[in-house]
Amino acid sequence: MSERWSATVRRMQIGIVGATGPAGSALGIRLASAGHQVILGSRSEERAAEVVNGILAKWPDRNLSITAADNAGAASAQLIVIATPWDAAWTTAKSVSDLLEGKIVICMANALIRVGHEFQPLVPPRGSVAASVQAAVPRSLVVGALHHVPAKELADLDHPIESDVLVCSDHPVAKRVSMDLINEMPNMRALDAGDLTQAAPIEAFTAVLLELNLKYKTRVAVKFTGIDPEKLR
Repeated sequence: MSERWSATVRRMQIGIVGATGPAGSALGIRLASAGHQVILGSRSEERAAEVVNGILAKWPDRNLSITAADNAGAASAQLIVIATPWDAAWTTAKSVSDLLEGKIVICMANALIRVGHEFQPLVPPRGSVAASVQAAVPRSLVVGALHHVPAKELADLDHPIESDVLVCSDHPVAKRVSMDLINEMPNMRALDAGDLTQAAPIEAFTAVLLELNLKYKTRVAVKFTGIDPEKLR
């Protein structure tokens, strides 16, 4: 597996399944700006095409390599991101499981519910959305990442995002490749947060960030201090 990925980390074909929402399309924009070939997938290829056309019209001078497909078309890419709502992540991954075999699959979903003015975390099957996806596609290398990055800022190529990204997985090679992808995006720093069991608290913490957004009328991002840069090499 390590030989398969070692020469391809820098420029890859990346499929984003369920990419027509704010987070998935924003991530597609950033990855394409880093030089990757991105396929935005949706249950409806027509809907995906509408989103792609809107992106290309907004950034006509960026030479973004973004195309549209249905979810199966996106799942045929080299590396996959699951960007569906949390309650559709398991079933969507399962529906394209044959296409995901042996591939790195990044899950960025958070299981949350809004009750009145509060966001509350939920406990999905197996403790986290990422663990549920891993159970749905046991022959894939699932990574939990990108849970806390604000979508609107992620989609704005005129401004870098000052954000750390916690990355967890049971597969060391998949974790390394995912961290390399994140580190390519200006001012973003990937941090190794351990095995996939850590996805549960990482996903749940998103509710806290959303509460801060509401209280302070902003869009917060996470930054950690006290980490020696030399230890990140």
